[in-house]
Amino acid sequence: MYSYSCLKALFEPKAIAVIGISADPQDKASIITANLLASGYKGKIFPVNGEGAEVHGLGAFSSVSQLPRGIDLALICLPPDEAIQAIDDLSEILVRAAVVTSGGFGETGREGYRLERELARTAKNHDMIILGPNCMGLMNTALGMNASLDPDFTLKGNIAFLSQSGAMCSTALDWANSEGVGFSKFISLGNKAVLGEATMLNYLANDEDTKVIVGYCETLKDGQDFLRTAYDTTFKKPLILLRAGETPSGARAASAHAGHLTGATTAYNAAFNQTGVMQAVDIEDMFNLAHAFSCQPLPSGSNVAIITNSGGPGILATDMAEKGTLNISRPSSSTLEKMKEVLPRYASLYNPIDMLGDANADTYHKVLRAVAEDDVFHSILIILTPAANILEDVEKAAADIIELEKECDKPIITCFMGDHSTRKARRMLRAAGIPCYEFPEAAVRSLDAMTRCYRWQKKDWPIDVCFRRDYSKAKSIVENCRKTGLTELVELDAQQLASAYELPVPETVLARTSNQAAKAAKRIGYPVALKVASPQISRKQELGLVITDIQTPQALRKAFLEITTRATRRCKDAYITGCLVQAMGPKDSHEIVVTFKRDPQFGPLINFSLAGLHVDLLGDVSSRLAPLALNDAQEMIREIKAYPILRGVRSGTAVNLGALEDVLLMVSQMASDLPEIQEAEFDPVIAGPDGAVVANMRMTVS
Repeated sequence: MYSYSCLKALFEPKAIAVIGISADPQDKASIITANLLASGYKGKIFPVNGEGAEVHGLGAFSSVSQLPRGIDLALICLPPDEAIQAIDDLSEILVRAAVVTSGGFGETGREGYRLERELARTAKNHDMIILGPNCMGLMNTALGMNASLDPDFTLKGNIAFLSQSGAMCSTALDWANSEGVGFSKFISLGNKAVLGEATMLNYLANDEDTKVIVGYCETLKDGQDFLRTAYDTTFKKPLILLRAGETPSGARAASAHAGHLTGATTAYNAAFNQTGVMQAVDIEDMFNLAHAFSCQPLPSGSNVAIITNSGGPGILATDMAEKGTLNISRPSSSTLEKMKEVLPRYASLYNPIDMLGDANADTYHKVLRAVAEDDVFHSILIILTPAANILEDVEKAAADIIELEKECDKPIITCFMGDHSTRKARRMLRAAGIPCYEFPEAAVRSLDAMTRCYRWQKKDWPIDVCFRRDYSKAKSIVENCRKTGLTELVELDAQQLASAYELPVPETVLARTSNQAAKAAKRIGYPVALKVASPQISRKQELGLVITDIQTPQALRKAFLEITTRATRRCKDAYITGCLVQAMGPKDSHEIVVTFKRDPQFGPLINFSLAGLHVDLLGDVSSRLAPLALNDAQEMIREIKAYPILRGVRSGTAVNLGALEDVLLMVSQMASDLPEIQEAEFDPVIAGPDGAVVANMRMTVS
């Protein structure tokens, strides 16, 4: 992370140099200078152009070398080669931060990427931070500073917005200004040659002007840094991200746009899940969540009251609420009595509270006040449809809600449906800081996200578990594999590596003949499993080269002959060393699959599932990024849809969940320790009531 003094120079500069101004008033540097002046920036502005001519009434300098010392921030609008030289020159006068708006870097291809790397190296050599290149700049409303290319300076607010895309920045500004929503900080990240999301979050998490952080991203710079910083941030304030590039085609487009590799969608979902990030489903949802979090308190629980004058929208809201984390709780007895005095006897009082179509503004006022005073509820959703009785009172109903909200410590979300007849009321509510949506689904999504955020911030701190392991032995096994040119660790080598991490493995003996196999089985004890031994064959089960539950020496010798003959016939180029005789796993067991694969952005992604159809066809898999804490391992096991099977539903056998948690944590430790292992598969892990063993494994070594 970069020093606070550098970030303060970026966000709170007392003096700014604008470099690259030409005679054209429409060039980027001229536009930024005009925007700085129009926004009311009180600091000093030093324009730099080749002629040294006056710019927007400001005296200009003909070169960077003529600038005085004491400049905090430089805004550079020059071609790539000149921008790099400007960084060198600015270091001579001790400038700590720069914004490079110029394009022509990583987004253009190989040569642009080389220039971007050179820009980053130059900045690092001079201990300077850079926002961009290929960005719009930034805004700080507390300073009245619009150091960006967008002339629409935002209103002052408590939302910090950051985006990789300049077009998304313009869209966000247009939305905010039309809705009367303000920002605290507004940041266009561009290509992120130096500064990425993690550094921005580190600053914004401690920014007193910011209540909620919202962002659009295509790729994340420094995935591991992001994980650590996002985790710390979300315990302080909500973090909402919209991520593009989830499909293969979208990921290719995101890589081309940003000039960086994208990680797997599963890895991003795991990263957001593990760090408490609220993931927006689309642009509209991102803006809706931003507004709700910015102006309403978090609920202190999950019980929501739904008040409506129409059954249909109330039912839709109820369905969506219960699909998420919200509870549709029954009002207290005292609240029911208050509502009975106001509502007709055929109204529904038990939540959703359907006041029926003849409800008017006075009805809304009395019912809402009764519900707001009920300690059963932690949040309130008010739905209004333009029924005949309310048409003339829509604005009055909105005004009553606004007055009540001032006294209420619970979040209030509204949904005024329709268009022409409710448009003015919606504007009234939004202007008063009460989110108002046109449809109930969006309203419920906002309340659900706020409830999840509250739960996240109240959860216990994670418990890190570190198992004993023989790191030097493990490292030696991997290095020997690389020296001999092998790209896979299988069989006994893989088992030795697993043993170095104290992963439970069944006793296994290599037998070159059927007689050796019989002796090994006698020592291990029947029943046993038999599988082909070959460093070139990893998918033994798929090829029919594994036979389990062998009960007698005769069956063992027959199985040995079958396996070796089949292997010779089906894998003609493989070197067959014999068969592995292996102890069977626990009785009354289930087969589990645990894998990890190294993601280019985040590192090892660990997956957990039941074997067979559950993983192959149903895709019932849970995922987390290493390193895992104990709660991560517990959540992974309980997250899959097949979890009831592990608990022994319908007279099945319940497995030892603690043993499975240990396997996941040991695999996480291995993945974190050994970056040479690109991916690994522990299949099957045989789990029963008495424990779990890893019966087979293979690992790919870089």
